[in-house]
Amino acid sequence: MTMVRSMTILEVSDVKKSAAFYRDKLGFTPGRFWGDPPAFCIVGRDTVTIALDQSRDKGRKPQNQYWAVYVYVDDIEAVIADFKERGTEIARGPEDTVYDCREIDIADPDGHLLCFAQDLDEQPAGPGL
Repeated sequence: MTMVRSMTILEVSDVKKSAAFYRDKLGFTPGRFWGDPPAFCIVGRDTVTIALDQSRDKGRKPQNQYWAVYVYVDDIEAVIADFKERGTEIARGPEDTVYDCREIDIADPDGHLLCFAQDLDEQPAGPGL
């Protein structure tokens, strides 16, 4: 048995607005929508998949400990250049960490923090392991 992939599911206040942000500011695929009006959308870029799920509690802001998503990349400087070209605001970084990653943070329209990081000391098992 092999686990083949995982998908983060984020609670969002407006599925269409969030999908546009992930498409325009982060370079994800336009996404596939479900519902009328859309209540769920899956977006992706390369091997990273994120689901955007319409909040059922209109008054509450989604909560995360800190990051909602942590994405490993092979070239953080290329990611930064791509995001800057798209007009994406970088909330933090680039910053080198004590755990040997170079990171940037991006806030999505609902305030979810997304970290994009390059492992500076890649291990044989892969980044983050």
